[in-house]
Order: sequence, then C-alpha cells, then structure tokens
Amino acid sequence: MKKLLSYVLFLTSIQSFAQTGNIQGKVTTSDGKPAEFVNVVLERTTRGATVDEAGHYTVNKIPAGEYTLVASFTGLVTQKKQVTIAAGESLTVDFTLAEDNQQLQEVIVRASANRVTDKSSEMVARMPISNLQNPQAFNVVGKELMKQQNVVAITDAFKNAPGVVAALYPSGGIGALSRGFSTGIDARNGLQTTSGRGSADIAKVERIEFIKGPSGTLFGAGISSFGGVVNLVTKKPFETFRGSVDLSVGSFGLGRISADVNTPLNAERSLLLRVNTALQRQDSYNERGFYNSALFAPSVLYKPSNRLSVLVDAEIYSVNSIRPTYVRITPDAGIRSYADIPLDYKKSLLQNDLDAKTNTAKFFTEAKYRLNGGWTSTTHFSYVNESTERSYQDYPVWISPTEVTIDVSRYGPVGNNYVNLQQNFNGSFLTGPLKHTVLAGANVTQYLGRGQSGGTGIIRTLNVTNGNLPKIDRILVDSALVPGTMLNWGRSNTITYGAYAADVISFSDRLYAMLSLRYEYFEDKSVGPWSSPYTQSSLSPKLGLVYQVIKDRVSVFANYMNGYQNYPSIVQPDGSTLQVKPIYAIQYEGGVKADLFDKKINTTLSYYYINIDNAVRYGSNSFAFQDGKQVSKGIELDFTANPAQGLTMILGYGYNNNRILGAENLDRNISSNSPQHVGNYWVNYQFQTGALRNFGLGAGGNYVSDAYFDDANLFLLPSYHTVNASAFYETGKIRIGFKLNNIGDQKSWGYWGAPNPTRNFVANLILKF
Repeated sequence: MKKLLSYVLFLTSIQSFAQTGNIQGKVTTSDGKPAEFVNVVLERTTRGATVDEAGHYTVNKIPAGEYTLVASFTGLVTQKKQVTIAAGESLTVDFTLAEDNQQLQEVIVRASANRVTDKSSEMVARMPISNLQNPQAFNVVGKELMKQQNVVAITDAFKNAPGVVAALYPSGGIGALSRGFSTGIDARNGLQTTSGRGSADIAKVERIEFIKGPSGTLFGAGISSFGGVVNLVTKKPFETFRGSVDLSVGSFGLGRISADVNTPLNAERSLLLRVNTALQRQDSYNERGFYNSALFAPSVLYKPSNRLSVLVDAEIYSVNSIRPTYVRITPDAGIRSYADIPLDYKKSLLQNDLDAKTNTAKFFTEAKYRLNGGWTSTTHFSYVNESTERSYQDYPVWISPTEVTIDVSRYGPVGNNYVNLQQNFNGSFLTGPLKHTVLAGANVTQYLGRGQSGGTGIIRTLNVTNGNLPKIDRILVDSALVPGTMLNWGRSNTITYGAYAADVISFSDRLYAMLSLRYEYFEDKSVGPWSSPYTQSSLSPKLGLVYQVIKDRVSVFANYMNGYQNYPSIVQPDGSTLQVKPIYAIQYEGGVKADLFDKKINTTLSYYYINIDNAVRYGSNSFAFQDGKQVSKGIELDFTANPAQGLTMILGYGYNNNRILGAENLDRNISSNSPQHVGNYWVNYQFQTGALRNFGLGAGGNYVSDAYFDDANLFLLPSYHTVNASAFYETGKIRIGFKLNNIGDQKSWGYWGAPNPTRNFVANLILKF
C-alpha cells in the first residue's frame, strides 16, 4: 500500500509540474532599440532567457504560480516585475530600459563574446530541445567567432569545429572531413542544397552547424554523409534598423567589401528587409590562381499576425576562379610523400586562362504558423540552381622523381537544380506523467542535372629539372579537345520522398529518450551514358537517451544512429547485374555534455563507433561485391568558455581510427584522407578598462596529423601545425582588425593533394550604424 501511495504521489507531482505556462516579451531601450543580451530570469529559480538581437525573449514551461521577473545586464539598472502564471497561459511582459542604445552598445561589445558558448538551435534536432536534452554531438561556429578571426573564406571557419578538416574539391566546391568521411556542404537552413562547384560566401552566414555522425534519420541521404551534416544557417531580418560595412585587404592581392543592412519597411514592423552583399578579388600564394566573387543576398520577413510569419530569402553568387589542382603519384614514381614532390611549392605548370566560371542562385521560403494547442506548422520550399559555364581542371601525375604528365579536362556547361518541399509539425502533449515533444514531417526533393565534359589525355610530359618550362594554356588545351571529344552526360533526374517522425519523451525533468524513424523512397530516372535507372527504399532509425546528472548543467547521453547511401545497380564483367542495396552506416555514441557557470562554459566529450558492413568493394577480377566492411571509431572534445568578461577560450580535439576490413590487399589499412589526430584552439581577449579599453588580442592554431592520400596507404599527406594571431580595436560603432595566418609559413597538402596557402594576413575595417 505504501508503494502504491508513493507512486500516486509521484504521478501527481509530475502531472502538476506539467501544468505550465510561458512568458514572452520584448526588451527595448528608451529610444526604441532592442536591448540584445539582456538576461530575463524568474527570481529564485533557474528559469530564464537571453534577449535576442531583435529584442525578444521567451521563457517556457513555467509551473503555475506567482513570480518576480527580473531583467538585468552589466551596466544597467536591474528592473523587476511581479507576474502570475496560470496553467496553459502565455503571458506577455515587456521591459523598457532607461539607458539609450549608444550607451548600451558599448556594454554589448564587451559582453558579445559570451555568444561563442551558445549552442541553441532548432535545426539540429528539428525541434526546440536544448543541447543538454539532445542525445547527439554537434558543434556550432557562430558569427562572433568568425568576426574575432577575420574570416573571409568560409573554409577557415571550419577550422573551429573539433575533428573537422576543410576540403576543397577539384570541381571548385567545398566540403569537410569528419569522423573519417567526406561530406559536402549540402544543407542550407536544413534543406538540401549544393556547393559542389559554386562554393559559398561567408557574408550571408549567421552560423555553421556541424552535426556529427550518420544523420540520415532526420536529413536523408541527399544531405548527410556517414561523417555528419554541415548546415549553413543564414542571416534573418529583425525589427530594428541596423547595418555594417566591412572593408578587408590582405596578402595575395586580397580586396573585399561586404555590407549587412537591416531595416523595417513599415511602421508596424511587420515587414522587414535584410540585405547582405559582398565583392571579393584575390590572387593566390602560387604564381597561378585567383578567386573573384560577387554575392547579393536579400531576405524579407512578413508577420501579418502573431501566429503567422513568412520568410523569403534569396542568394545570388558568382565565382570566377582557378580550380584546385588534383595531384597524383604513380606507385613506381619513387615518391612516397607529397612533401617530396620536386616542383617548387609556389610554381605552376599551367596558365591562368585555364579558369572556371560558376553562377549559383538559391531561393528559400518558410511559412511558420502557430496552431492551437501549442503546435506549430512549418512549410519550407527551396530552389537551388548551380550553373557552370566552364571549368578547366588539371591532373598532374608524377611518374618519376623528376617527371610529371599533365592532362586537363574541360567541364561545361554543367547545370544542377534542386527543388525541395518540406512540411514539419512540432508540438507537445502528455500521456499520464510523460511529456512528449514531437516532430512529424515529410519532404520531396527533385534533382535535375545536365552537363558535358572532355579530356585531353596526357597533353605533355615534363621534366622539372629542365629549367624554364613552357606553361600549358587554354589554346593548347582547346586544340587538344577536338570536336567530338566532349561527352554529353545526358540528363540526371532523381526524386526522393521522405517521411519522418521523432518523439522526445520526458520521463522526468532529468531523464529524456529520443525515438526517431525515417522512411525514404529514392527513384532515379536519369538518361545518359552512365545512367542506370533504379529505385530504392530505406528505413533509418535513431534512438537516444539523456540523463541530466546535474539539472540544466551536466548530462550524459548515448545514441544509436543510422545513415545510408543510395547506390545504382552494377553491371559485372560477365554481363550480369549486381542489384546493390542501400549502403548503411551504424553509429553507437556515448558521452557527457556540460553547460556551466551561467553558460560561461560549454563542453562535450564523446566516444563514437561507426560500422559499415555492406559497402561495395571490387575484387582483383573487377567483379563487385556488396560485403565491404569499414569501422571508424574515435573520441571528440569540444570546449568553449568565457571565464571572464571579454575572454574567449576554445579547444577542440578529434581522434579517429578509420580502417578498411577484409578487403583484398587492403585489410586493416587506414581509409584515405583520414588523419587520426585533429586539434584546434583559440584564445581571444578584449580589455575592459584602462588605457587599453576596447583593444584586444587573439591567438590560436590548428594541428592535422599525417594522412594517406589513398586506401593502399602508399602516399603520405604530411602532418602540419599552423599558428595564427590577431589584434583589434572595437567599439559600438567601429572595429579595426588585423590577423596573421600561418605565422610559421608551414607547407601542407589538402584532400586532393593540392597545396594549402602559405603565410598571409588580413586587415579589416568594420563601420557599424
């Protein structure tokens, strides 16, 4: 009887706790400007929120009762209001601060560094759960950190994510190496996009989310790889007029200007506009190479009611550049390390007229509607077009310690189009003592592609000891591409249908379980010389468990995750066909997360084990078999802190052991482009008082251990450690910055064997209004 009574009392307490309400509101200064970073908390509780850049805050799940609501910020007079919360009620409480916006800006500049520890995101889990409730490891690189580091190339921002190495594709696009696998930048605001040929500009990016491990359950095969998802979150309009202009100059002829202007378009502030734009010109550390780009990215937010908001976002991006070189070595060349290639690091065998030109247009709409009962409907539509007019890509192959063959391919015109439609429903409900936070969604994606390409074959064999060598130019390449050698690829046409659901069950205010499942149907209707029309369907589960050892401070988590890749059928040498099933990767992960000292320290430590047991492999007789095995396992540490006002500290480390198992002549070999140790660190400090007030210094670096270029483990990509430093002066109206990258002038080689930049600097001036 006592046990039954205790159980009833327990259920009653849980149910009474679930009878909650919400508080939302706006915090402004006396001149009507949003008071960003103000803390709004319920006195004598741990519940609260931080005001966003539009001046809004929301405190959810407040048990019914009477409270004192406190708005406070360093340098401001603390304000309090008495509030009464009723079950199911959403209360609006606004604050107006006495100080004007200019005085507040000075305080905000010194406090803004605290934002580097913020991991709040609704896109990672596609539902509003906190980092400590999420049973998955992820990293966020935000605009504050990118500003501290004078980032002008988006791949430089990747260096702040633990275990991640940026990849530059010979096709001109960008990607990332994570947990032993390559992943493209294929998610933009959670929807499928592409950057395989057109890259991306940092001016439009609010933050970059690195979602670790096979993430097919929520994102699908078209967005995720077995290493994870890289999601670019773009800047959105807000309710006040604000803007900035950024002028940057630097090494290799860098000249860049960008602007960010936000303004309301009506008196009611229900129609908002934000425009980001950038123009960049830069040469290369090498005697060959340049990167010229232009970006225009407007977005409009319309809020006709407090229930409905409609966002329309566009991005037009044009790039004219030299593609990264794809350097290879033959097994009998007598060269085993890319550091031993005899060509001078800054020399080239080709001319600058072998270039590439790509234009990208991206359009995105989001309609969000708050339904009755606390549910939200979100409808997304996006269209992405990536069009390459021409792209010359070169492939030097070293055949001896002194000789290299050169062949060049020309791609273009090439066009890729993606159309996405996605519908999500988010909400919560109770079943007895259990609270369910639910996501239900579906998406349709169609990809249409076309293109043509041709190659010269070996156009020349050069002996680099012969002194001045004639450089290969476009005239020579085009003459080798005789009529008829350009191959038309036909037309790619794939359609993906996906349906998914996730339920985060709150067994208590400390124990959470996530249950997720995705069904995806893939149909390939392509026509062309390489096409093999087929259909495949996949089921992808995800399970997770979280327990908060210290409420809202420390949690332990574990997950089971699934990722998959669709694969066409393969025609065997004897004419038979191998019907390939979707290739699955299974991940088991466990770790601990901490959010300490009023969010001044955020850290995640995890161990993962990724297993693939049905990959496609080829035997010595060229027959294909779907029994390939691969295991990638390792440890990741992500640590960010603001231990004192003005001080930022970041430390990241990734250990990865990614090996091929059982394959002929490759058993136990390390998978290509899989460095076992990757480290990053950064310290930034802005003086708060005295003669140096508003001045600051930053320093950090990146370490990447040895990796193999190939699965056979014949050719070494040597380790490297680059160190960077910065100095800056910043107030509420101006920022002057200087950064020196690769201070030690380290030589290093990237994903495809192409050299990375030597020592360089960036200086910038930001004017804010």
